[in-house]
Amino acid sequence: MQPVRIAPSILSADFAKLGEEVRAIDAAGADWIHIDVMDGHFVPNISFGPAVMKSVRGVTAKPFDVHLMIAPVDAYLDAFAEAGADCITVHYEASPHIHRSLQHIKSLGKRAGVVICPGTPAKMLDYLLDMVDLVLVMSVNPGFGGQSFIPSQLKKITAIRTMIEKSGRMIDLEVDGGVDAEWAKRCIDAGADALVAGTSVFRGGPAQYAANIAALRGG
Repeated sequence: MQPVRIAPSILSADFAKLGEEVRAIDAAGADWIHIDVMDGHFVPNISFGPAVMKSVRGVTAKPFDVHLMIAPVDAYLDAFAEAGADCITVHYEASPHIHRSLQHIKSLGKRAGVVICPGTPAKMLDYLLDMVDLVLVMSVNPGFGGQSFIPSQLKKITAIRTMIEKSGRMIDLEVDGGVDAEWAKRCIDAGADALVAGTSVFRGGPAQYAANIAALRGG
């Protein structure tokens, strides 16, 4: 397994000074910048689109880890690629032709990820692992920040780690939802090597971001 990567979700940032917030988490040791895109249709919330993402692309060289909680998703893949995404992750549940969606992301020269919601079993990845660079396990029901981690997802993380090891491919295993320092350790022990965190990173303001990120790493 790779060392754990921390991907702060800017959904929990202060939107009034988003560029400053992205610079601050970069300086604090973030590995990736997680962009949660919500459409008010696939999930019951609206966040932002490619224009807002593009507006902060220039303030950091860190990879943009873009999680599209939108349906239909295929029509927007090009726009997020052009706005500066490095990895584009789409929901198994949101695309009627998930294989085609992943193919298109790869054709855009981007890393391709697939997300599964808490109620979706690991076996749904059986015929997708050969073409993805990242699997994202939702440990809350998508749509809002600040939710509590769903403990049953630990078993799913372990099952997917086993699937990845058997595949022989280098695939990131990311977890998103309710990840604080305690749950971070349990996720890592279960097999995760990337963690999305919003509330637990941005708590306390910029002076606290580095300590918050270190705590998620177990330091």
